Amino acid sequence: MTNRKMQLILCFGVFLMFLQTSCAQTRNTSERDQSTMNEENLQSREWREENYIVNRDSASANPYYGLQKLRGGNQRFEQGRSIHPRQHPELVEALVEGQYPFATIVGCSDSRVATEIIFDQGFGDLFVARTAGQVMTQASYATLEYAYLNLGTKLIVVLGHSSCGAVTAAVERPADPPSHIVSLINAIKPAALAVEGMGDNQLEMAVKQNVINQVEELRRLEAVLSRGYEKGDLLIVGAVYDLPTGNIEFLEETLQELPATNYSTKDITGL
Repeated sequence: MTNRKMQLILCFGVFLMFLQTSCAQTRNTSERDQSTMNEENLQSREWREENYIVNRDSASANPYYGLQKLRGGNQRFEQGRSIHPRQHPELVEALVEGQYPFATIVGCSDSRVATEIIFDQGFGDLFVARTAGQVMTQASYATLEYAYLNLGTKLIVVLGHSSCGAVTAAVERPADPPSHIVSLINAIKPAALAVEGMGDNQLEMAVKQNVINQVEELRRLEAVLSRGYEKGDLLIVGAVYDLPTGNIEFLEETLQELPATNYSTKDITGL
């Protein structure tokens, strides 16, 4: 190899290193600028109202405020106005010392349902357990109990989504499902059977019914979750994410006849 070629290769390598460093610095600066802008905007009551802001400390202390915070975040996402909170490098470093999520999400593994993104939350905000069809196992139960007992999250949201493949399998019930997929089908099958023959939109009805069934399952789960729920300290609700629109519908069936609670249920969005 000639000296000329060697010099060109070295120059190109140095250029690539400079470009990568420059891009990383630009990205970090942009993230810091976004964080600073959000902090400044939080001082404005009008901006907080327009962006459905709920104080994070309040959301951590009160599950009903946490629910409001999730609703607000999804409204921003659906409207294309996400603020991408708590995503700057300094916070990532600080979280090494510990985590204090304000909500636990039991969601589907579907790659289109990125939990922090669709709720417009950041690092350390959500404790997430995901499986296909948000089907729960012993490990899932232990995960949720850990979040409640050790991390102090007082809100659990079971989050299904439209056009769910796992629910589709339970509705169609193929003759020879491969290997362990049969366990998913069996877990979701009660929801599919409950809506069988109820119209042309059985898949979406089964998605909704599956979430409702899973919420009831957690509310009855002895002893940690059921006791927390029954004494009004732990709020367990269900929701469905609509893939085409980005909207999350919190299911009224899971918001009615809740146990008495000492937590305030007033709307503090924007305050």
